[in-house]
Amino acid sequence: MDENMENPGKSEDKDNIKLTSQIQNMTVEPIADFNDNAGDGNPLQCMQVSACVLGSVDGDSVVDKPSQTLEEEQKERFDPDQQDLILNEEATLFTDVGNTTATVKIMFLPDGHMMTIAFAIGLTIQDLKEHFSNELKVPSDVIQILLNGGITENNKTLVSLGAQPHGTVQLEMSSIDPEKHPIRPVKPQPEYSMSDVITVRVHKDTDLVAYRDVVVEIVRAPHRKAFLGGYRHRITGTVFHHAAVQTLPRKRADRGVETFCRDTQTVETKCQSQQCFNNTSTQMTKIGCYVSNMEDKLISPGVYITADEYHSRRLEAVMVLQTHVRRWQAKRFTDQLRREKEHHQDWVKKEEVRRKLEKEEKIKDEHRRRMNPVTDEDFELLYYSVERWRQQEAEHINDTLSGPERKAALCALLDQETQFLFSVEQHRTAARQRNQQKTVQALLDKCAAPKRWQAFDGRMTLMDTQHTIRAQELRDLYNSVNVQNVKKEERLNALLAVQHTVKEHDCKLTRDIVELIDRETDLLTRGVKEANLGGLRKRISTLFLQYIKTPAFNPEVSRLLKVPQDPAQMKMDFVFCQGCSSHLPPADFPLEYSARTAGRCRRCTRLDNEARRRVDLSLHRSILRRLQQDEVSRNRDSKIPFLIQEHDLRYLVDVVWGARSALSMQDDMHDLAMVRWEPLCDWSPWNCILLTKEEASAHLKVEHLEKVLHSADLPSAPVLSVMHMEWCSCAALSRSTCWPRSTSPKSQPWPSSCRTPAPSQMPMTTCW
Repeated sequence: MDENMENPGKSEDKDNIKLTSQIQNMTVEPIADFNDNAGDGNPLQCMQVSACVLGSVDGDSVVDKPSQTLEEEQKERFDPDQQDLILNEEATLFTDVGNTTATVKIMFLPDGHMMTIAFAIGLTIQDLKEHFSNELKVPSDVIQILLNGGITENNKTLVSLGAQPHGTVQLEMSSIDPEKHPIRPVKPQPEYSMSDVITVRVHKDTDLVAYRDVVVEIVRAPHRKAFLGGYRHRITGTVFHHAAVQTLPRKRADRGVETFCRDTQTVETKCQSQQCFNNTSTQMTKIGCYVSNMEDKLISPGVYITADEYHSRRLEAVMVLQTHVRRWQAKRFTDQLRREKEHHQDWVKKEEVRRKLEKEEKIKDEHRRRMNPVTDEDFELLYYSVERWRQQEAEHINDTLSGPERKAALCALLDQETQFLFSVEQHRTAARQRNQQKTVQALLDKCAAPKRWQAFDGRMTLMDTQHTIRAQELRDLYNSVNVQNVKKEERLNALLAVQHTVKEHDCKLTRDIVELIDRETDLLTRGVKEANLGGLRKRISTLFLQYIKTPAFNPEVSRLLKVPQDPAQMKMDFVFCQGCSSHLPPADFPLEYSARTAGRCRRCTRLDNEARRRVDLSLHRSILRRLQQDEVSRNRDSKIPFLIQEHDLRYLVDVVWGARSALSMQDDMHDLAMVRWEPLCDWSPWNCILLTKEEASAHLKVEHLEKVLHSADLPSAPVLSVMHMEWCSCAALSRSTCWPRSTSPKSQPWPSSCRTPAPSQMPMTTCW
């Protein structure tokens, strides 16, 4: 016990002071407490200790009588004089009996749980009932306190029940109505708890065998510890608080020297170098001193060199150095030129090989497109080839034959052309069937695809919803129905699964599907051949596909259908086609900048091209796509390249620029590109030029085109500039007109307001 232990007595006589100092100088060892579960103290809280010396024994005594009380044990061990002295000391220490405390042991009946609490001995039984009523959440009139089996009255105090100051009294507690208001023990706190009263055995300094038992009461302070800050671990995130202690920090001894000074923290430093003296001395032979000359050397003067001779020699040396350096630089420069030449030759060879491979690949691709046409562009190429062959044959017949022979040859040519067109249509029908199957499968895969989004770390997250799961089931059923060459049992299982699926909804479509499935099941059980069931199976597949495309049965397909489900939206967003008399969305119509009505749809325009003109626009379409991609990479707000259509670009390429490069006169359409004339301005029909891909890449690197053209010492520079200005003016004048589509752009005359001849009529060969 250190400075935290206080003496509860209030007397200031000498015996009390002597006894208190004796207890404080003894060694303390806790040996027992009344109840481990009682109390909820914190070891870091401040404690107030009240000590009461109950007795001590000499070195040969042993505590082996636990049934005896402490007062009887004291009477046996001490003589009458010592007993009188102790009684006088106790009377002096505890003068104020009403304010002292006693340890009360409460046993809860019928559980037998023991609870130990310190109370003032002046409290009544009613005060104890109110305290336990608040703690146990039980009405005070239900609580009954017993002493030695008898019921105690409410007005009695602990003193009247035999409780001594700092003594111990044992009571029992029960409930009058245990069914409605049972008495349950207070649950202990999960954290560390300390008892209210502990017993400490104190040894004497003189004799370690003799000891005294001291009852110590723990008084908990109501205040909380102050928050003194702390820190947080950066990696684990654990928060640590600074601990509060009761002891003051150790004060350092004052040595009389000031260790903290503001001058030492704000002093200005300055660095300065100094040169020390270096004393030297010489010694010569003289009287009384001999210096040896064995190591001396004889120095004779050489040829005197004038300043002009010195500078001339330096100049010759510099010329020699310059000669070697210039030789090294020239060799280095020639080596660099040689490497660049070799690199350029290798690049030229690679470019020639690349062009050759690209040309061969284009020929193979065109041959593949003609032999196995798949898309509409492939069939346009076939119709264009048939038309070109017909024109060549008709021209040959007109040049070589006349009269009835000419008419017979033209009739034979017409029959042969009809056979070719019929063969092309057969290929188109087969291709449409294949494309339709691929389109249906792609639609089903899109419906069954899970939702995808990209997370913050770049990984893709997939999620299946109830609609996508439904779409997956319908896709699997559709694929199982369309499988060919399967066994009879597998076919019946597939039909049965489809029948159970469509029976979930009752409508005319589902009833037709169920009827057809029952019909095929009946025919299969009768042994009908599969060759005779092709039409029936086709009807089942078509109706089930229609079932899948219905948003009421497959909600995921609603976002992929082109036809909107709202009739009001359908009427608002659809346009009437004058060619096929169909209502189609605006995306199916070509953009006409000079037309006031929608006109004909793309399908009617394509059909008219195949029946009459048979013009191949695939090359012009590829040039337009490259132009749009290039403009998007340069300026995202560019609009004019996306307003231009294939026939408009065909007019610019074939009529304005003569379908050849303006610089090298190359007419390979696969290698031509439409780029800006002024690289800093947006592309437009009056700011464009047709060049090859290599020329276009070099042309776009020029920032100030007019300065380059005027500074270039070439006759073609001004001519090219003037020709481009004339052609652009013609294009600007003709952009407000609309040329007939039934005629070829090459045969279409230039606008009447433009008097400049066509590019094909201009003497370009004399300019380049």
